[in-house]
Amino acid sequence: MKRWIIKRFAYLLLIALMGNVAACSKKNEAAVPGTIGGTDTVPNAGEEDVFAPQTPGITVKKVDFQQGNIDEYFLYIPDTYNEKKTYKWPVVIFLHGATEIGTDIEVIRNLGLMKVVKGKQFVMVTPQCTASWWNTETLQRLYKEVMEKYHVDSTRVYLTGLSMGGYGTWSWAQTNPDQFAAIVPICGVGTPAQACVLDKMPVWAFHNADDPQVTVSASRDMVNALKKCGSNLVKYTEKATGGHDAWTNAYADPALYTWLLDQKR
Repeated sequence: MKRWIIKRFAYLLLIALMGNVAACSKKNEAAVPGTIGGTDTVPNAGEEDVFAPQTPGITVKKVDFQQGNIDEYFLYIPDTYNEKKTYKWPVVIFLHGATEIGTDIEVIRNLGLMKVVKGKQFVMVTPQCTASWWNTETLQRLYKEVMEKYHVDSTRVYLTGLSMGGYGTWSWAQTNPDQFAAIVPICGVGTPAQACVLDKMPVWAFHNADDPQVTVSASRDMVNALKKCGSNLVKYTEKATGGHDAWTNAYADPALYTWLLDQKR
């Protein structure tokens, strides 16, 4: 009888100990940040939680990477960016011309697309080239940063630029043709011998016939080369006068943005 009582007591003690272990385990799990039971984690959190809120309008940002000839960029954020938590925004990258090379980013605040971007329904990134010329490797670092840092749609990335930025637009797109949904080079120069890499790319080029700085034949040659490659996605606007400034009229035309945002990779 005594032996039976001892066995019974040991059995009940074992059950009690197992219950305490299980309770402690659940308590500890609930206290660990980042677990389903933790207070720091929202169950089934959506992708919108990954991206930090941004200040609407135009702000200056420093790049996260250290190498290359870009230190800062202007960032334009639409007013409803923070409200539309599940919406992936189209993004336009705008490249300035040679006159704006330097370290005073304010010189491009009222240039080209920057001048008319307010109210547009896309995110815009405008880097400043600090020295020499647009460098594709550095631009690629910027592209990676934008894709990782902001809530943008990788299938709706658009590239545009004027003068040296027009050169940069052709060059960057020809180097990475699968990266952009459409490009808008303005009074720039591309490489006609390599035009066929863009035969599936929607392109709208602009140039003035009397441009004294970048000959109009540069845009004509690229457009003709694309057509010879079989492209039916190229548009070209050439005005007889206007000198080097083909961008003011181009960026002021609402039809450009309707066309641009219709394109998807």
